[in-house]
Amino acid sequence: MKNSITLSAKYALVALLAVATAFTAAGFAQSAPAPEPAPTPVPTSTPAPRPEPIPVPTMPSPVPTIPPHGKLKPLFNGKNFKGFDTLLQDHGINNDPNHVFQVQDGALYITGQEFGGLVTKKEYGNYYLRAEFKWGEKLYPPRVGKARDSGIQYNITGPLKVWARLMEFQVAEGGTGDIWVLNGTGMTVDGRQYLSTTKGRGQYTRIPHIGRGPLVNVTGYRDPVDDLENPHGEWNTLELVLDHNTVMYFVNGRLANIGTDLNTTQGKILFQCEGAEVYFRNMQIAKLKK
Repeated sequence: MKNSITLSAKYALVALLAVATAFTAAGFAQSAPAPEPAPTPVPTSTPAPRPEPIPVPTMPSPVPTIPPHGKLKPLFNGKNFKGFDTLLQDHGINNDPNHVFQVQDGALYITGQEFGGLVTKKEYGNYYLRAEFKWGEKLYPPRVGKARDSGIQYNITGPLKVWARLMEFQVAEGGTGDIWVLNGTGMTVDGRQYLSTTKGRGQYTRIPHIGRGPLVNVTGYRDPVDDLENPHGEWNTLELVLDHNTVMYFVNGRLANIGTDLNTTQGKILFQCEGAEVYFRNMQIAKLKK
């Protein structure tokens, strides 16, 4: 009997201790402060600023004109590609299995099927270049549904490749007459200096033509503010003057752009293929007299 009472007392004591422990734990849980949130990480570097929009150049006064030059001579003979190399992104130099570049009725026909261009073997400097172009209808990826695009690239130096070190007379729906500087080339336009980098965000810099409105990258787009092109399907006249370290673009007789302080003043010339069917004809060149 004594042993039974002693055993019962022990069980009672154990139970009492368990209850006390539970109450103590519950009380501690209710009264313990919540852990503080982890501190917000401090940036180790300042975020890169958003690039400023490139301003639209204004018309200079007086308006410059084409300087005196020698007799225009054919740059493209209208019969074959003598004096030129074909350049394609996927096939390299002088390898055109899909006939991207063709001669049709004396004009250079570019299907647009692959990025590249027809590029001169020689380098040129200090010249007046005149050519005509018109758009076809076909578009190829990634240009399908987007504004038609081509161009005349000039002052091409260094290794011959698509998007080499160069400057460009942009030919594009809504933006014909714009300037591109690529891969280290640069110039001053309307008092502002533009110098492209060899890599990164500034590798390709586009400068609007004088008076240009907003760009909309859609097939058939026309600039509602000041489109320099003739209606789709009609021929347009392009004139490029490379006068030492100054360049001027004219579209259908109107000054489109002027750049000064060029850091590259001579190089090869390329008629571009960039996903859109396009024709070039009457490509002629003359040496400037000064």
